[in-house]
Amino acid sequence: MKDTLALQTQFDPQTGKAVEVAPMVWRITAANASPMTFHGTNSYLIGRDSLVVVDPGPDDPKHMEALMAAIGSRPVEAILITHTHLDHTVLTAQLAAETGAPVMAQGPHKAARPLFDGEVNLLDAAADHALVIDRRLDDGEVLKFRAGTFQAVATPGHCANHMVFALPDQTILLSGDHVMAWSTSIVAPPDGSMADYMASLDKLMKRREATYFPGHGGPVENPQAFLRGLRSHRRMRETAILERLNGGDSLIADIVAAIYRTTDKRLHGAAGLSVLAQLEYLHQQGRVQADGPPSLTTRWALA
Repeated sequence: MKDTLALQTQFDPQTGKAVEVAPMVWRITAANASPMTFHGTNSYLIGRDSLVVVDPGPDDPKHMEALMAAIGSRPVEAILITHTHLDHTVLTAQLAAETGAPVMAQGPHKAARPLFDGEVNLLDAAADHALVIDRRLDDGEVLKFRAGTFQAVATPGHCANHMVFALPDQTILLSGDHVMAWSTSIVAPPDGSMADYMASLDKLMKRREATYFPGHGGPVENPQAFLRGLRSHRRMRETAILERLNGGDSLIADIVAAIYRTTDKRLHGAAGLSVLAQLEYLHQQGRVQADGPPSLTTRWALA
């Protein structure tokens, strides 16, 4: 199977500046660049005379200043949250206090599955357990503001409470960390679930938005083709993992060293969690077996 995923890594973030990326849609990129966040986390302001803010962003006073400068004297009708990872949410409480806007999200942070006995959630430090949500959103719920109409679409996978927000009047989707042009999304158990992620890809493939604006990096153009590429890429990873198991590898560290050999070694920890997610998915399908509860140190074999 040929990997058809064409990542788009050219991106000028213009950090700290409100950039109009579509009519009445502004992006402000925070200065929190890292191997996990690319050039930084994107916050979005939607509307003209009044605004909706999507993902206020990380703990950065300069980013807060940029948000407030872009908002100016305009009322903020709502703060929408794609998911409860700290790089997207830390400024939420301050922005809500400054603007009086209600905070809306799918729900508080939660894992995709319970922890096994003795298991440690390695990504728990990245989760915002303190976020106060004023209104929980249902899958498919339509939100009508003066700033525009939004549809909340549940897309679990990267984490269990991930949502994307469609702007039907503009055929735009604010895709959070579920679909990004520069990289595949990290799916790391127990926060994330590969089964959920793949189902969410299939769900988005039934939609017809023309452009995605993600939580990191630049826009995803021709998203249907990109979604097909993401799905094919995950299936190729699945095949590669099965081939490594068939060749005698049993530990995730060995599998990562083989199939991620060209990947920045700083990302090998995240790659290990993605392999774990893929193995859990295969285990659910009865295609692999483990010598204990799924973990980074479990020994794996073909079923």
